[in-house]
Amino acid sequence: MDQFTVKEGKTIAIISYITFIGLIVAVIMNNSKNNAFAQFHIGQSFRIVIASLANSVLSWFLPSSLMMISTIISLLILVLIILGIVNAVNGKAEPLPVIGTIGD
Repeated sequence: MDQFTVKEGKTIAIISYITFIGLIVAVIMNNSKNNAFAQFHIGQSFRIVIASLANSVLSWFLPSSLMMISTIISLLILVLIILGIVNAVNGKAEPLPVIGTIGD
């Protein structure tokens, strides 16, 4: 990706990682611009949201003695969010570990 595309889509890419509402706002903002850098990070953020929803469903079915598993997964998801924001700020389009290439 060229530097102009990265610079133009950086704000949208960062917004996409800030909660589910941020993802929706980023999709709406990128709808007219169709920026490839922002689109990449929107896809990565969408994968994080799906993983969070799966973790929530998992926590419903785990007995209370195994809730530590859901807590650890939640912390790993937080790490993925931070990695995504850092990549977006630095202008990198690198897939996130573990979930970054799912669905490609």
